Amino acid sequence: MLRWFFVVLLLFFSGSGMAETRDVQGFFDQNLGDFKTELASARKEGKMGILLMYELEDCPFCHRMKETVLNQSEVQDYYRKRFFIFSVDINGDNPLVDFSGKETTEKKFAAEQRVRATPVFGFYDLDGKPMTRFTGASKDVNEFMLLGRYVAEGIWKTMPFARYKLQVAK
Repeated sequence: MLRWFFVVLLLFFSGSGMAETRDVQGFFDQNLGDFKTELASARKEGKMGILLMYELEDCPFCHRMKETVLNQSEVQDYYRKRFFIFSVDINGDNPLVDFSGKETTEKKFAAEQRVRATPVFGFYDLDGKPMTRFTGASKDVNEFMLLGRYVAEGIWKTMPFARYKLQVAK
């Protein structure tokens, strides 16, 4: 019993497990379905680009990301400062305007981006050109934050994310 008391005290004073969680919708910007206009807004607001989360409604990995990573305050604050963030349903029939101004649907857009699994996190620069993408759920908050730094610091231009993770771990 005494041992558990010390574990609880350690967790309390170290801050472990005490991360602030928020509604996952706080991670995403309101999607008006016009990515070309969003690019202009991103430029105007000094963002680095746009992050798209390609997902499926019944995807267990998408759900896990939303429940354990994307709802964390540090994740939301870091990513929203640097990117506009939108969700794209890879089976969705909602109309949208792609980065070039072409009218399409979520499903067709995702297919054109060669999204075949979910989740996929696609990072696009201010011209709508792909920077990099991450397929699958991240291991945890730390890995997703590392992905954000990998993109924000431009490291994606010189090495794959897997190699970057190994270098940081040393």
